[in-house]
Amino acid sequence: MMDPIDASNLKRRAVSATLWSGLGLFAQHGVQLFVTIALARLLSPEDFGTVAVILVFAVVAQVFSDSGFGTALVQKRELGADDASSVFYFNVATGAALALLLAAAGPWIADFYGGEILAPLAAFMALNLFVNTLGSVQTALLTREMRFRLLMRAQVTATAISGAVAIALAWQGFGVWSLAFQLLTSSCVTVFLLWRLSPWRPERRFRPESLRSLFRFGGFMFLSALLDRLYTKISPLLIGKLYSIRDLGFYHRADSTEQLPSSLLSGIVGRVALPAFSAAAGDEALLRKGVHKAITTLTLLSFPAMLGLLASAHALVFTLFGEKWLPAVPFLQVLCLRGLLMPLQVINLNVLMALGHSNLFFRLEVWKKMLGLGVLLVASQFSILAMASGLVAMAFVAFLMNAHYTGVFLGYSAWRQLRDVAGNLLAALAMLSVVWPLALWDAVSPPAMLGLQVAVGVVFYVSACWLFRLPSFLDVLAEARVLLHRARSAGAA
Repeated sequence: MMDPIDASNLKRRAVSATLWSGLGLFAQHGVQLFVTIALARLLSPEDFGTVAVILVFAVVAQVFSDSGFGTALVQKRELGADDASSVFYFNVATGAALALLLAAAGPWIADFYGGEILAPLAAFMALNLFVNTLGSVQTALLTREMRFRLLMRAQVTATAISGAVAIALAWQGFGVWSLAFQLLTSSCVTVFLLWRLSPWRPERRFRPESLRSLFRFGGFMFLSALLDRLYTKISPLLIGKLYSIRDLGFYHRADSTEQLPSSLLSGIVGRVALPAFSAAAGDEALLRKGVHKAITTLTLLSFPAMLGLLASAHALVFTLFGEKWLPAVPFLQVLCLRGLLMPLQVINLNVLMALGHSNLFFRLEVWKKMLGLGVLLVASQFSILAMASGLVAMAFVAFLMNAHYTGVFLGYSAWRQLRDVAGNLLAALAMLSVVWPLALWDAVSPPAMLGLQVAVGVVFYVSACWLFRLPSFLDVLAEARVLLHRARSAGAA
């Protein structure tokens, strides 16, 4: 059992890590949003669709290069002297081999999709794949130590520099290559800064025993991550082949826009959850309390964000990306429903990882992905909108499956979780009922409508949370007062 002092210290570390992780992701996503808006106005849907095709193969290759060792470094209670160095050399060697394989597969990818530019683009993305492996261990170790302030500096700087490069190239007419250079520049800057900011350096030691020890947990995480990437990337593969690269560009815009708030909020808690939950894994009551806190706090923000995005989708797409992107609106609205459940999935999966049940995690992923793949294959024969609806249905099924084992190990079932977040959902639905009808007001321009919907939505939701005294809302206010008091005390000191 963890004594009260340790529990209090863990809470302070988790709150601090969440704050820095949140600031970093907000800054990074804010810069990325600005860059995306500029690029969406300079480039065509076909350009984004072309890069989306290559990213499918590059992301899957990245999973192989890591092989689950990054997650294992974060989760393992005590690291051996040779663990990190052994993982580093493995990642670099595997990344180099996979980069060569991706470059060699370029002509086949180009023939399959009927686009000659895909061959040189695959070779270029192979270089990006290799560069990413050079900073994977530093990222894992900083995450393990919850030093998100350093990660924030590296990632925000990389996003700003790579975005500037991409905008400059797009302005000069480089088309799809501006997106490719954005990815490579971001990887190079991130790796450079991680090596400057992190004190860890690989030693000249490689022990296969270290890899075998880590792979007992990381192997299942690798297979689970591989299944997840294949499943999430099957939609772009099917759309690009069965429909068109242009249609894929619209779907990619909708998916990336929906992912902006959902991945931001899930990323904030998800990055902190695994090291924090792992530290509390020996105390069931403390871990259950942490899971409850994470779920209620995250949905307090994610529910209104996703339903607000659904209501304002037309005005937002027109205002930010331009009229040419309006065909993406129906896809965006459907995918927002998937985003409602993403935070719950992230938290429940982190419970399994923190408790060391990587084999169970993997079995869950197999069943979910097999079922989801069947749904997508059937839906793809009808329309892209049907595929998006299938993803929504699978998100609910996945939550029920993930939460089942949280109920088994912690006594915190899916029903109890839904009951705890019901107040947040009802307040968000009430906000939706007020904001969505505003879009019918044709006399207002899209930019003005977007501002009106956001303002009304925020005021109404906060008022509803205060009026009904939602526990999660009051907890956030209490934490904010504590942080403000500490900041003032530090300033006075």
